[in-house]
Amino acid sequence: RTLRYVPKSSQDKIISDEDVFETLLKIFRALFINDFSRQARILALLPEIKCKYLELLTVQQKQSKVNSCNHQSQHVVSPQEVLFNTLGFTVSRDQSSLVSAGTGVFVTKGFVPKGTVVSMYPGTVYRKHEPIFFQSLGNPFIFRCIDGVLIDGNDKGLSRSVYRSCSRRDQLGPFQMSDESWLTAALQNPLAVGQYVNNCSREKAANVCYQEFDVPGYFPVELKQYLPNIVYSHDIESHPRCVVLVTLRDIKQGEELFSNYYTVVS
Repeated sequence: RTLRYVPKSSQDKIISDEDVFETLLKIFRALFINDFSRQARILALLPEIKCKYLELLTVQQKQSKVNSCNHQSQHVVSPQEVLFNTLGFTVSRDQSSLVSAGTGVFVTKGFVPKGTVVSMYPGTVYRKHEPIFFQSLGNPFIFRCIDGVLIDGNDKGLSRSVYRSCSRRDQLGPFQMSDESWLTAALQNPLAVGQYVNNCSREKAANVCYQEFDVPGYFPVELKQYLPNIVYSHDIESHPRCVVLVTLRDIKQGEELFSNYYTVVS
């Protein structure tokens, strides 16, 4: 396993937070519009937001008029297709090209330019003092952020139960504050596969890098349902932590994603 040297934590950014924010906003909006008919309860509480999405939906479908309530004829595609139509690529889990590495993540369609958010690391977010001992036993999916924050990306066992419990605890009526679908085979957010990206090797150089991103308070509430992270402690007021994987070079269709698991900060 290799190390990536970072002179200062503030410089541990391949792209700006603004670029990460805009990418997530773009794909989440596209997913929301694709699943528009299922969002009725949310939109009923946000009439001004509903108007904006109706305009976006009108442009997307190239229609001259759209009825305010009737979208039964909307053509719904898979989240993977939404990802391809929005960002120009798809990623998915498959058997890794590394011997005995288990599952890996591949670019299955399209082309990913350098400096692109290509996936997200899902899971429960723990701060330094919070209990994670039992969840950590035999768990290879715990990611340590530069400031000591831990993200448990295990989709099985106790980790799975904790995430679901916290996610349902934080739900506000029809508003979901996080995405549970990464715990299943049917992903609503097709980027939420980053915990399966394997470490690079001598033969397979890293082509993506982890980058931490704190979700700002002004992130649209209706789009939080696609965020694959939830904080463990409900009583802490802070910006939810996400970790995205950003490409270090252009990546072509069929290539597997590889990253460094460890970061050394001086």
